Amino acid sequence: MKRSRFSEEQIIGILKEHQAGATAADLCRKHGVSDATFYKWRSKYGGMEVSDAKKLKALEAENTKLKKLLAEQMMDVSTLKQMLGKKLLRPGSRRRAVSWAMKEKRYTQKRACALAGIDPRVYRRVSKRPADTDLRGRLKELSSERRRFGYRRLHILLKREGWHVNWKKLYRIYREEGLTVRRRGGRKRAVGTRAPMAIPQGPNQRWSLDFVSDSLSCGRRFRILNVIDDFSRECLAAVVDTSLSGDRVARELDRIAEMRGYPCMVVSDNGTELTSNAILKWQEDRKVGWHYIAPGKPMQNGLVESFNGRMREECLNEHLFDNLRHARHLIAAWRDDYNHHSLHSSLDGLTPQEYHKRSREDQNLNSANL
Repeated sequence: MKRSRFSEEQIIGILKEHQAGATAADLCRKHGVSDATFYKWRSKYGGMEVSDAKKLKALEAENTKLKKLLAEQMMDVSTLKQMLGKKLLRPGSRRRAVSWAMKEKRYTQKRACALAGIDPRVYRRVSKRPADTDLRGRLKELSSERRRFGYRRLHILLKREGWHVNWKKLYRIYREEGLTVRRRGGRKRAVGTRAPMAIPQGPNQRWSLDFVSDSLSCGRRFRILNVIDDFSRECLAAVVDTSLSGDRVARELDRIAEMRGYPCMVVSDNGTELTSNAILKWQEDRKVGWHYIAPGKPMQNGLVESFNGRMREECLNEHLFDNLRHARHLIAAWRDDYNHHSLHSSLDGLTPQEYHKRSREDQNLNSANL
């Protein structure tokens, strides 16, 4: 807006001349202004003193400043709503928010940094951290092959391949690449005092078995009998069929025993197949102890329950089964991979087969020393 060549004091002085008796035409000719300008002055400043004009000017300046601040605040609120998909908790996310505001909203760097809550020096700092392109690529490949593996098991796999990387750095890269695995679980329930489960000290001391159910793509249900060795966590059998009676369970246990020998004890729940006369006769004939957990207490058989959860996450939820033959093929392949390639933190980062082999070597060594 073009500034007037007359100050408020001068305008009020001209109006006082008019009040003293000078005509408007003479004053306009004398000061070189139009009649419209003169009457505009009179409507705005008529009857005012110089002090009143100064106050009016200060109020107008304050009003302009407040309007500007309000407009900027409303713009900041709108920008924050578009910027904050999530809370800006890390410097990296704040830097990206500042760059976005500068590019899309034409903010100055100082104003954008204040809005994102980051110091301009932090925004301008250039990271000297290496890109780790090869490590990121290999981590992505492993995570695509092992979609339910978290960063701990992926770290063990990388170490076996010769990558020397700290687990904290790996976790940072794991998060930056968006590879976090969402845990599936039920609602939390109140629990009482828990007692730790006694772990066997050697293979074939205790087996655990349980059933898992799923369905084919056509909707037909089928069941899986899982048998694991509690010491090495090996999956001894994963029998797939539409019906698994007590007689069938007994036959499968005999088949496993032909390769490994009979266990000292078997742990199971109180299902009708496992409390049938066929199973009771099998226990008595083979002289194998059988422990039934308390009804409604699946965590008393927690090792096989944990195995069932892993099977569901890594196999059953990942595939659609066309028929029983297809289901048996995929579940057998997953069982082989679980026994030979799946890593367990409770087994010192070894696979079940490696842990079983190491325990056998330790037993042979102890026997030789004796």
